[in-house]
Amino acid sequence: MDHPDFPIDNPFLESLGVRLTQWRDGYAELTMPIDASKLNRQGVLQGGAIATLLDAAAGYAGLYAAPGQASRHAFTLSLTTNYLDKGLGESVTAKGFLERQGRSIFFSRGEAWVDGKLLIASAQGTFKYSKTA
Repeated sequence: MDHPDFPIDNPFLESLGVRLTQWRDGYAELTMPIDASKLNRQGVLQGGAIATLLDAAAGYAGLYAAPGQASRHAFTLSLTTNYLDKGLGESVTAKGFLERQGRSIFFSRGEAWVDGKLLIASAQGTFKYSKTA
């Protein structure tokens, strides 16, 4: 049974057609359609689009707040991305996994999968929680 997406609350990601399809403590999953606007000169998914999705998935993995709790925000301190294969298919899904969480900094990793079957990239990131206004 399908469930509604979680609110992504990020205008840039929304402009790319990204949907936050799973979100729970320590895990986030974001999906983005692969279309002509996201391809490079070789006709495959552009590396920056992949890195953006991995950055968001790894970040959201450390930001989950249960319903009724205040939303959490963070910014990226570092992101290391490894490209493993070409992005050819209908959509790319990034899965973010929280690895370690401190009071102000957290570490997470991500995997990018095309059509749920081909791992095309992985990433590790360091993020800092930010105060909201």
